[in-house]
Amino acid sequence: MTRPPSPPPSAPWPDLAGRLVDGGHVLPVRVYYEDTDFSGVVYHASYLRFFERGRTDFLRLLGIGHAAMAAGAFGAARAFAVRSMTLDFRRPATIDDVLEVATRGAELSGARIVLDQSIARAGEVLVTASVTVVVIDGDGRPCRLPAAIRERLG
Repeated sequence: MTRPPSPPPSAPWPDLAGRLVDGGHVLPVRVYYEDTDFSGVVYHASYLRFFERGRTDFLRLLGIGHAAMAAGAFGAARAFAVRSMTLDFRRPATIDDVLEVATRGAELSGARIVLDQSIARAGEVLVTASVTVVVIDGDGRPCRLPAAIRERLG
């Protein structure tokens, strides 16, 4: 039996983290079998993962990566923690759909950031979310947003 050819050296994936757009970020996500329930409809908790990916890549493209924060790139070691989230499920997504997760900053204050997010299919909004995240220190206590992060979120 012959061996398959070796893959070429890996090239960067410029759009893997989605793209920044005017006032926010958009991340494409495909719905896989693992994201659905027994009927082929996206399971409600899967939307939480899609929203998390959108927030994470939005911050990453702004230069606010989670690993860098934990390593102290913005002063002392910090992390983001979700404080609250409100979801509105409007229409279902199904297996093989290509969705767009949109993230926009809505409010900055003290230790918290409020983000508005939506998931759409072909321009139709399926789910919306309002998410409040706080910056925490190594002991899990809320702390003020570092100035460099506040500037990047502008």
